[in-house]
Amino acid sequence: MTVPAAGRPVRTWLYVPGDRPDRIGKALAGDADAVILDLEDAVGPAAKGVARRTVLETLAERRAYVRINAPDTPEGAADVAALAAEPGALAGVRIPKCEDPGELARTADALGVPVFPVLESALGVENAFALATAHELVAGISLGEADLAADLRAAGREALAWPRSRIVVAARAAGLPSPAQSVWTAVRDLDGLRADTEAGARAGFFGRSVVHPAQIPVVHEVCAPDPEETARARALVERLETATEAAWIDADGRFVDKAVVERARWLLALAGTQGPREDRER
Repeated sequence: MTVPAAGRPVRTWLYVPGDRPDRIGKALAGDADAVILDLEDAVGPAAKGVARRTVLETLAERRAYVRINAPDTPEGAADVAALAAEPGALAGVRIPKCEDPGELARTADALGVPVFPVLESALGVENAFALATAHELVAGISLGEADLAADLRAAGREALAWPRSRIVVAARAAGLPSPAQSVWTAVRDLDGLRADTEAGARAGFFGRSVVHPAQIPVVHEVCAPDPEETARARALVERLETATEAAWIDADGRFVDKAVVERARWLLALAGTQGPREDRER
């Protein structure tokens, strides 16, 4: 599934090198909710032109997302010009190393499709809300954690705790979807991927970028609604039909108010687009 159905939250964003048509075909036929044809990190300097042509050829036949090179670089400017001239079935564009809201707005104007700024520096994080509201075509924001850690001169993941919270708050303050988590780079460590994705979900993220098909089922399982929590949410919303009070104590002794109701409705909306989590402990 290259592009999710209308209204369906994206759980997995699969990066695939833009200069590898064999991998592109497999990715588009796979299980990721969204496929990102990568013109940036996954493509070497000598292959940028080939990748750009391959991506344009793909978009002439199939709908997909694209990650361009940073727009303030020669390769990024060439990416923007090519996609603006021949967008084909371009679903949206991830824009790396975003720091300047004005530059992001100009890029969005040139492309005319949903844009997804990736914040990969201290300045980008500081400007998170300004970037999230830079243009009406901004459809989501996310972190590039490897580059951010390098810019922060940080070796431990604990240094990313505040930037992660910042990106979640900025996204929701701007009325954007909950951000997707950054790539889990230890491809074979699926247990680590599961634990980190679960922690991200608790912190306000939804879904994540992936770089290997083996990571997709793990992320999808974590994103699936908890059946028990969904049942409680359904019972709560059903009670609203006859409730006269603005807040109450439910049968389990939990206080229910407007915030609890809003989360219940979000859970039910999510459950309506995805199946239940079949095995939470696997």
